[in-house]
Amino acid sequence: MTDDAYLFLADASAVHLGTALAAVGELECLETPAVRAWLDAHGVTAASPDVRVLPPEETGFIPEGAERLPVPLSEEETERVRRAAAPESVGRVEAELAAFRDSTEGRDALLRKALAAGVPAHRIVELTGIDPSTVAAASEA
Repeated sequence: MTDDAYLFLADASAVHLGTALAAVGELECLETPAVRAWLDAHGVTAASPDVRVLPPEETGFIPEGAERLPVPLSEEETERVRRAAAPESVGRVEAELAAFRDSTEGRDALLRKALAAGVPAHRIVELTGIDPSTVAAASEA
């Protein structure tokens, strides 16, 4: 796994991989000469639906031979990419989990809801700061 996210050009086989860069919103890396040159070299803009972005943990799924460029993202930008790439139901629950970080009210119900929506336990731990054993216990309840 790399620490960088990747921009890549999607072909027909990768159209559902990652998320369109335009759906994520402004990223600092878009202002760098490297990204501007990469976009220009491929004759696309950041608004093109063919320009996709994947968070670091998913970059291994980029098809071999696809035009790609590693880009550093801030923690906040990485979270936006993850949420944009996730199914809508997972994205909504992840946003709830992130907001929940400073609260304990309704914790177990929210954990069960997140697990039922398909949010992996490790993401719940990342988003909430809750101990992994607490998440595991909620999955058994």
